[in-house]
Amino acid sequence: MLKALLFDLDGTLANTDPVHYETWKEIMAGYGLPIDPAFYTANFSGRLNEQIIQTLLPHLDAAAGEWLARHKEALFRERAPLIPPMPGLFDMLNWMETHQLKRAIVTNAPVENAEFMVQSLGLAETFEIVILGDELPKGKPDPLPYQTALDQLEIAPHEAIAFEDSPSGIRSAIAAQIPTVAIASSHDPEVLRSLGSVLVVNDFAEPQLWDWLQRQLVAESVGSPNG
Repeated sequence: MLKALLFDLDGTLANTDPVHYETWKEIMAGYGLPIDPAFYTANFSGRLNEQIIQTLLPHLDAAAGEWLARHKEALFRERAPLIPPMPGLFDMLNWMETHQLKRAIVTNAPVENAEFMVQSLGLAETFEIVILGDELPKGKPDPLPYQTALDQLEIAPHEAIAFEDSPSGIRSAIAAQIPTVAIASSHDPEVLRSLGSVLVVNDFAEPQLWDWLQRQLVAESVGSPNG
C-alpha cells in the first residue's frame, strides 16, 4: 500500500540546476577550470560539495574547501529567490494531501540551501521531515539518506515512491529498494531510465505520470503488484 512520497529538492521540486551551474562555472573559472554543461552534469549534479571540491580541487586543504563550499552556496542563495516550482508540483502536493500520504524531502543540499529553498517555495508547513545527506555519515548515492527517511516515517520501501532528477539520487533511492520516478529536468531521460527508474517524466504535469499513479492506486485496491 502506498503510504508516502519522498522528494529530492534540487532539480525535482524546482529546477535549480541552471543557477547552480552558472555559480559553479563562475567560481571554477577563478581556479582555472572551465566547465561546460556536459562537464557539470558528469561531475557536479547530485553530488555533495565536499566530494566535488575534493575531486576537482584536490590541492585545497580542508579549511579552504569548507570556505569555498560556503561561498558557493551563499552566491547561489543570492541568485535563487526567483526560481519557480517544478510544473505540476502543487497539483502533486494536493494529490498527496487528498490521499493522506506521509512525505519527506531527501536531499544532498547543505542545510542553509535546503531551508532557503523550502521557505522560498512555501513548503515549510508541507514538509516537516527534511533528510540532509550533508549531515549523515554518507550522502547520495549511498542509500542511507533514503533509508533514514523510511525509518523516520516508519514505512517499508515498497510503501513509498521517490522522485529524483539525478543519477546519484536515483541510485540512492533504488539502493534503498524504493520505486523511483525520474524527473528529467537536467539529465538525459535514457540515462535516468537505464538506472532502473520505474518511470521517466519531464515534470509533475505530465499526463503519463498521473496515469501511472492512478494505476498504482487501482493495483492496490485489487491487491495486484506494482506495474
